Amino acid sequence: MNPRSTQPREHAQGAQQNAAPADDLTEEQVNRIFRALADATRRDIVRRTLTREATISQLAGDYDMSFAAVQKHVTALVAAELIIKEARGRERVIRGNPQRIARVRELLGEFEQIWRGRMDRMDALFAEERP
Repeated sequence: MNPRSTQPREHAQGAQQNAAPADDLTEEQVNRIFRALADATRRDIVRRTLTREATISQLAGDYDMSFAAVQKHVTALVAAELIIKEARGRERVIRGNPQRIARVRELLGEFEQIWRGRMDRMDALFAEERP
């Protein structure tokens, strides 16, 4: 392991040689995204705000939790840039960020390619070992 990274040393070195499309996101941004999406309420807020805008008060009315709890979920989603919050008068309107969702989809596709490549290499190794 690279002592300054959570990635194995060979991956950290390979990332420098093979610039992947994920290079536009820092490791901290990727962590924020996946931590935000790990929660079912947050995923629901993203889903709902992609189809229509909502105020925090409107969102809070739909969940069995306090306004403050919903606001914390919204804060985590804003930090991950999965939703956008803007002031309109006294209200804060929330809407989904389709560009960030598209980038997350691309990132998942990159992870899938990595794992498919690893599985293909394992299949090749197993095929070599057969008599």
